[in-house]
Amino acid sequence: MGVSPMTLFLLRRIAGFAVTLFVAALIIFLLLDLLPGDPARFILGINATPEAVAALRAQMGLDAPAHERFLNWIGGMLRGDFGISSTQRLAVSELIAERMAVTLPLTMIAMVVSVVVGLPIGILAAMRRGKATDTALMVLAQTGVAVPNFWFGMLLTLVFAVTLRWLPTGGFIPWDEDAGAALRGLVLPGLALALPQASILARVMRTALVDVAEQDFIRTARAKGMTKSEAIWRHGVRNALLPVLTILGLQFAYLIAGTIIVENVFYLPGLGRLIFTAISERDLVLVRGATIVLVVATTATMLLVDLCYGLVDPRLRRQGA
Repeated sequence: MGVSPMTLFLLRRIAGFAVTLFVAALIIFLLLDLLPGDPARFILGINATPEAVAALRAQMGLDAPAHERFLNWIGGMLRGDFGISSTQRLAVSELIAERMAVTLPLTMIAMVVSVVVGLPIGILAAMRRGKATDTALMVLAQTGVAVPNFWFGMLLTLVFAVTLRWLPTGGFIPWDEDAGAALRGLVLPGLALALPQASILARVMRTALVDVAEQDFIRTARAKGMTKSEAIWRHGVRNALLPVLTILGLQFAYLIAGTIIVENVFYLPGLGRLIFTAISERDLVLVRGATIVLVVATTATMLLVDLCYGLVDPRLRRQGA
């Protein structure tokens, strides 16, 4: 009994996911391992004795061969052990989990806003193709792409925090202390992150729908009595979702990895700010652990997008492609 096309489709995607993670982990390890300077010397300072530096290197496992350190790192991650931060002396997994409680909700807020705003604008622009509405919406989208999110965040802070005093200017109250205050603290940075993403989604959705509108099945639907808007809405939107799904997957990965600037602007204790601090302190154990988490999030998101392809496009399920 042969393997079904859908099972083959899933197995290929999962195998690609595993290979990608391994190659990314190897690259991350090699790049950080090749950085000039001695982390132990950096931590102890220039006045440290050679004996103290050697002892710290042994404690951090830096005196072992590179291949042993890589295999130990991989084995530790498979057990959920990302090592101990050399500067904060805490488990890297605990530090990452604590910061993800800020970064992940922030990313989800930005994603929801970008989808809710960007897709309707793209659909409306495609339905009004060549008209003043289309031009105005695409100019607005282009402006959203061009405006830096940190500048937009400062503008939002000036309006809604400083002038109207509806929302806090920055900082973060833990969820277990006041969930409402924590959510309010993520609104402005979430909107700042969502602006360029919503603009990109609007442009991609409009382009995809314009291409779909030229297909034979749309002309057939119109010949049966549907208006152009009805034909696009009922038959065109789903067929235009494949490129949009790709962009959504890339955007989610970008938002998780690209929150460093916004988190620093709004003083949010998120993963991006943790990585920035770890880099400045040369905490390679923490940098390595946080980076691989970003890689896992990115590749897992793209795997989910591939699986959504199979749900949206039945041809992929049949072909196992």
